[in-house]
Amino acid sequence: MNASAPSTPPDNVLVVCLCAAWCGVCRDYQARFAQVQAAYPQAQFVWLDVEDEADLLHPLDVEDFPTLLLAVGDAPRFFGPLAPHVETLERLVRAHVDAQAPALPDPQVRALVARIRQHNQA
Repeated sequence: MNASAPSTPPDNVLVVCLCAAWCGVCRDYQARFAQVQAAYPQAQFVWLDVEDEADLLHPLDVEDFPTLLLAVGDAPRFFGPLAPHVETLERLVRAHVDAQAPALPDPQVRALVARIRQHNQA
């Protein structure tokens, strides 16, 4: 894990794993996701079942599992399928905590970030 001081406050980082309860890969990945979460306790990690939270995700569809949404503040930085490996997730989180990657331009993904943040504050 990266021991250097992050340039982005980790509490502004949102890491959402979009999975499904029926997906064996997702069930196996949940412990790995929690392992990376433990390394970044200030970041907000969310495990979201796409079927249980379909209204929250609408109009976006998730077809590949696991799919990851990573945002800094309200700006989505990554949205897409991710290989279910600790190293891959950790590298992605570290890259976005330590550097200022450009935001994704998709307004639907930006709106999803806002809905998830609001949903998790309720």
